[in-house]
Amino acid sequence: MVRRSLLVGAALSVAKVSILVLKYIHCQSFHKKCNILEVKENSCYITCSAKTGHLTARVTISKAERCYTNMEINVAKLNELPEGSYQLIDMRSDRDFEYGTIPGAIHILQEELKENPQIIKAKKVILFCSHGTNSIEAAEELEADGYRAYSLEGGYIAWLREEMRRQEAEDIKNQVEQSIRKKFRKTIWSPFTKAVKQYELVKEGDKVAVCISGGKDSMLMAKLFQELKLHNKFPFEVEFLVMDPGYSPDNRHVIEENARKLGIPVHIFESDIFDAVFTIEKTPCYLCARMRRGYLYSYARELGCNKIALGHHYDDVIETILMGMLYGAQVQTMMPKLHSTNFEGMELIRPLYLVREDDIKSWRDYNHLHFIQCACKFTDTCTTCNNEENRSKRVEIKELIREMKKKNPFVEGNIFKSVENVNLDTVVAYKSKGEKHHFLDTYDEKSEEQGE
Repeated sequence: MVRRSLLVGAALSVAKVSILVLKYIHCQSFHKKCNILEVKENSCYITCSAKTGHLTARVTISKAERCYTNMEINVAKLNELPEGSYQLIDMRSDRDFEYGTIPGAIHILQEELKENPQIIKAKKVILFCSHGTNSIEAAEELEADGYRAYSLEGGYIAWLREEMRRQEAEDIKNQVEQSIRKKFRKTIWSPFTKAVKQYELVKEGDKVAVCISGGKDSMLMAKLFQELKLHNKFPFEVEFLVMDPGYSPDNRHVIEENARKLGIPVHIFESDIFDAVFTIEKTPCYLCARMRRGYLYSYARELGCNKIALGHHYDDVIETILMGMLYGAQVQTMMPKLHSTNFEGMELIRPLYLVREDDIKSWRDYNHLHFIQCACKFTDTCTTCNNEENRSKRVEIKELIREMKKKNPFVEGNIFKSVENVNLDTVVAYKSKGEKHHFLDTYDEKSEEQGE
């Protein structure tokens, strides 16, 4: 029985390795786990380090699944190759070639490849057919004869599909940028540049880390910084950061696709913040926000940045003022910029400080863009985010302002200006640099100046 169990276990282990082998053939993500030792006819000898231990397996595969991994190059890798380091050869029919081909490719039929040694010997050749099947066989034959030959994975169709995606993204990018310069110049671009100048948010020599959460606000801010970089009169640098605190795969994909379509070269780095706060019962969202802020500061500093830019807008500012009064019993506002207390020499800036949320929504809808609302993977079960009895105070404040605006259309502007027009002579008490001041401290001194 013991011997039988061992044999069964060994068979299962080999089966597991066989699955890994087939995945390896089609997916380069297994390169670090598996190594091809030998390829003979229709067989591959491969070693795999699986959870069951280090094993060696011989797997017989069909001709269509032969081990051509090292002979294939995908479209992404092709686009990264230096110009002039390779020669593209289109193996398709005369008719297909006339309809269109990859720029720089020359037309040589498969049966005529070896009749052109001066071409295929000069440099690395990359062969392609319609779908990448015939070109693999041709590359194998050329490699056997000592040539440096590769096959384009997926063939011309794969290249065409990627080219259409690239052109679509380029069209979207151009439209978005054009809308900022023209249609939304007054409502978005001008308030953005006004805030940058008025609050001295960006200075010569700065290196700003533009922090992108994946929502409409941060994505727009990234595009605005690209425009500012393009047209500004003094030099500064920009890095576009995306921190993945544990996004769901779907949310991560949406962020990456939007960055690609909008032409934003993002740096994505990962953390385990969502997992760290998952078991926290009280104020998990507050803790999550604080931890994310710390990670952003740290990574931005590693990149040599001295400022991080967050996507808080005008509506966030006035909501914060009311929240402080109604729920915090204090008068305070969201500042346009702050010195970091934990990261010396770092500043937090809010370039959308004067941009209205409704205008951001209009920009989004005009360009038919779609962004994630909340990237938290626990949103569906999070009591802080999605519970009627514990609704966000900010949502309540939004509704309050909306109702007040029906009676007074200037209410939003008045709330915003209220923290700019503070008269300390009419304030009972206030704090400055951590020290509390009371009107009685100087009341008698001002007796002659005051009066009804």
